[in-house]
Amino acid sequence: MRCRYCGQRIPEGELYCRHCGKEVRIVPDYNPLDDMLTAQIKGAIDSDGYEDEMYYSRPSRNRDAAGRSTTGSRRGNERRSTGVARNNTRSRQMNEDERRRRNRERARQKALRKKKKKRALLLALSLLLIIGIVGIFAYMTSYIGAVNKGNKALERNDYTEAEDCFRNAMAKDDTRPEAYTGLSKVYQAQDNTEKAERLFSDALKKQEDNIELYRACIKFYIRSDQNEKIPELLDNATSTITDELPEYVVKTPKFSLDDGEDYDDVQQLKLTAESGNKIYYTKNKKKPTTGSHKYNSPIQIEEGDTTIYAIAVNKAGIPSLPVKKSYTVELPIEDAPAVSPSTGQYSTAQEIEIKVPDGYTAYYTTDKSEPTTSSTKYTGPVEMPEGETIFKAVLVNAKGRVSGITTRNYVLN
Repeated sequence: MRCRYCGQRIPEGELYCRHCGKEVRIVPDYNPLDDMLTAQIKGAIDSDGYEDEMYYSRPSRNRDAAGRSTTGSRRGNERRSTGVARNNTRSRQMNEDERRRRNRERARQKALRKKKKKRALLLALSLLLIIGIVGIFAYMTSYIGAVNKGNKALERNDYTEAEDCFRNAMAKDDTRPEAYTGLSKVYQAQDNTEKAERLFSDALKKQEDNIELYRACIKFYIRSDQNEKIPELLDNATSTITDELPEYVVKTPKFSLDDGEDYDDVQQLKLTAESGNKIYYTKNKKKPTTGSHKYNSPIQIEEGDTTIYAIAVNKAGIPSLPVKKSYTVELPIEDAPAVSPSTGQYSTAQEIEIKVPDGYTAYYTTDKSEPTTSSTKYTGPVEMPEGETIFKAVLVNAKGRVSGITTRNYVLN
């Protein structure tokens, strides 16, 4: 096929001419009959009588004014017209055949392309199906596939299958936390929290730097209402782990009093924590929880020995490690009690009196033994016995602290 503008040949199937860039118009290929027909028509118009006579051998009787035969000229013209018509018909027929041939070729090419597309589509679908089957098989035998299968079994309360799936996943990769979390849920569902905790502790002994495993263990403690074990877990972790888990690291509260010295008066203990954290404490030597006394004001440290346990708790309910401090307050003790009358010999009966200060209790003996809180309690004046008497008295405060002993020697004749 040729370009109708520049005449250059255009390859089959192209829609633009490579030479001039014009759009292709489907025209028939060069036909030499067209040139022959054009030459004959031109000769018919431009030729004279002599040429007509040369072309047609049959003479014409009629001549025109120029001496040319009119009959021969007319017959020649008729013959030329008939030839032109025949050539035109033949040309149209050839053009029609060419168009039909090209249409058939286009239809054949279109059917071939359609068939190729169909084959390519079938091949692609087959490959996708194969890839899908391989992918499903790979997924079912993968770590995530085993974990998901275990979670579904856990939802059905099929604890045996769930445990098998999670252990299968750990056998494939024991560094990832999902299988540990799933297996701990299995144990919790069976009311075996200790076994779940042991699962994490054993794994962390082998993987001290596994941050994700630490996260999973912390979430287990939160899920099982054992927040107080989180600070103990992180206290044994490396600084690398604690730096990665700042939301679970709570600083301990600070005490305003040191516990390295004795105090001779009642003290006020103040506790402080980071902003937003609450403080809980105990005075009975037990570790505090969020159910213990909440710190709101200074704590009174009374006479004697006092032990304070305190923790700080952040907004998420994560506690700090407990802090314990013990205090001793010893108030000044009274000297030995004043006893009257003084030592001596008496001829008449006397009453023995002990001066007892506020906050004290007096005890005495008359048999030369040392007085204690088990001796006779002084409640009022004591009549002096006849004969020789050794009277001893002591004072004891509310905390059981004992004063010095006063001794008197009486002789009543």
